[in-house]
Amino acid sequence: MNARLLPYVLILPVTVFLCIFFLYPFVLVAQQAFGSDAGWSLDNFRDVVSHWKFSVSLWNTLLLAAVVVPVQLALSLLMATMVSKMKRGRDLVLYVWTIPLGISDLAAGIIWLAIFEQSGFLNSMMHGLGFIDAPMNFISYQNMTMVFIAIALAEIWRATAIMLVILVAGIGLIPKEYYEAAEVFGASPWKRFVKITLPLLRPSLQTALVLRVILAFEVFAVVAALGGTLFPVLMGETYSYQFDLSNSGAAAALALVILAISIASTLVILRVLRVPKGATI
Repeated sequence: MNARLLPYVLILPVTVFLCIFFLYPFVLVAQQAFGSDAGWSLDNFRDVVSHWKFSVSLWNTLLLAAVVVPVQLALSLLMATMVSKMKRGRDLVLYVWTIPLGISDLAAGIIWLAIFEQSGFLNSMMHGLGFIDAPMNFISYQNMTMVFIAIALAEIWRATAIMLVILVAGIGLIPKEYYEAAEVFGASPWKRFVKITLPLLRPSLQTALVLRVILAFEVFAVVAALGGTLFPVLMGETYSYQFDLSNSGAAAALALVILAISIASTLVILRVLRVPKGATI
């Protein structure tokens, strides 16, 4: 086989897969979003954006991402640093911390619902310790702050491991000689983390943040389990348009809005954490 054709042959299966399972469905969604009885139009987008729930769901989605992702980033960096320094029990600790990866979004939401509901673990514990006389209704329209906290905690518990795995792999690629040299010159652990770990971890941080932010904009099952209609999010409204209102055009339009937000966020992350040309580990 011609050596010039070999790279194209190797990427052919992936290209075919993306065309069948991404490009073709995307074209269909775009046709639904921009289509109408009169031809191509923006009517579906106007309907979606003008609905009163759009601004609320957009704000809730952005707020949840703005709170959850930084907390997960800080936790995953701390956990990855701890794991990378462990000499014994490293695999066991990493396995325990990544258990939530094997739990579905809906199952995670139900687990945390069992904690926060009136007959749940939190009420039982507080009553047993004498902090309350009667069960409290933590998740209700009268206590939206607690609804948000419950959803944020569930998301942090469920998805921090996604970033953790990526960062552990990234830290493992950093040569130990850099840390040894910095230690010889008297650099403190914090100095080594800031001057060595963070700069050389940029490619892994890019990947982890892009993946996590995209998933944050697509949050649905956890919110449905804990907040229901009390806490509308963009993906929940997309589901509602498609299956409750049978409005495929509006659902497709909202899906493209989510895609646009995800792409914009990805470009910002890649810009902020860009790796200088020629930089190597």
